Amino acid sequence: MTQKKIAILGPGSWGTALAQVLNDNGHQVVLWGNIPAQIEELNTHHTNTHYFKDIVLDEKITATLDLAEALQDAEAVLFVVPTKVTRLVAKQVAELLDHKVTIMHASKGLEPGTHERLSTILEEEIPEQWRSEIVVVSGPSHAEETIVRDITLITAASKDLEAASYVQSLFSNHYFRLYTNTDVIGVETAGALKNIIAVGAGALHGLGYGDNAKAAVITRGLAEITRLGVKLGANPLTYSGLSGVGDLIVTGTSVHSRNWRAGDALGRGEKLEDIEANMGMVIEGISTTKVAYEIAQELGVYMPITTAIYKVIYEGADIKESILGMMSNAFKSENEWGQN
Repeated sequence: MTQKKIAILGPGSWGTALAQVLNDNGHQVVLWGNIPAQIEELNTHHTNTHYFKDIVLDEKITATLDLAEALQDAEAVLFVVPTKVTRLVAKQVAELLDHKVTIMHASKGLEPGTHERLSTILEEEIPEQWRSEIVVVSGPSHAEETIVRDITLITAASKDLEAASYVQSLFSNHYFRLYTNTDVIGVETAGALKNIIAVGAGALHGLGYGDNAKAAVITRGLAEITRLGVKLGANPLTYSGLSGVGDLIVTGTSVHSRNWRAGDALGRGEKLEDIEANMGMVIEGISTTKVAYEIAQELGVYMPITTAIYKVIYEGADIKESILGMMSNAFKSENEWGQN
């Protein structure tokens, strides 16, 4: 593929790792952010030490505080900003675009208040004349491993298979491989909701429980993610793929996962406000728990793990009592997907 200019909005850990992937593939990459010191560091030292202590980026990767500069002549735009600011940034992009681009996002969350998926937000805020169908880039991936070119396989999902295939070709190389999917609802809900289960898996570790318990919460967590996703219109098979069980495994078992680490700290008795202050990065699973709980209540979907975590985070319930409480829930069949 010939060189393309790609604007990456959000120079966090994942945005930086994806910038390196695209640069390795010969594309011109511009990172946009709003923290002057970080942008200066990226341009002067070619490092992003808040996220990666020992990584030096290729000097061809540039950064800017000027969104118009990032978008100028870009063929594709990748959103990797926190869920809570996606709509705001999308509005700014819509005001500045003067040519049609491929719009992608690689964030994982659901918007508080509206309960909307990120692709829906981007569709609402960026006029069709300036964009492709939205492409979701999601799957089992830690930035800490991608940045050192460890093997990573994820998904490019779009209602338009041609758009997904284009993004697949942009990113794929000898260590980073994308598979296409047209189930946008499934891929986005899997990516968002697995963060909740990762908080639960971390909490079990912090409480001192072993591998049996962790396997249980991940497996039953996948069941409730699937129940809600299918209710929203997703294909259940998506949850057995990379963006489903794959992402849940990597997020629910690794110290690289900020959601797992947050749950681990909760299990060890730390206060949520201290955990958020010390993390230095957005913990998407915290806000997503509230959104998922509200959707489940509205649609009547049985989500006991999500409910337990919601009560711990937002109602001050004791975390160990909440875990033990799930063990006394009514007996159910493992395969009753439609149960309430």
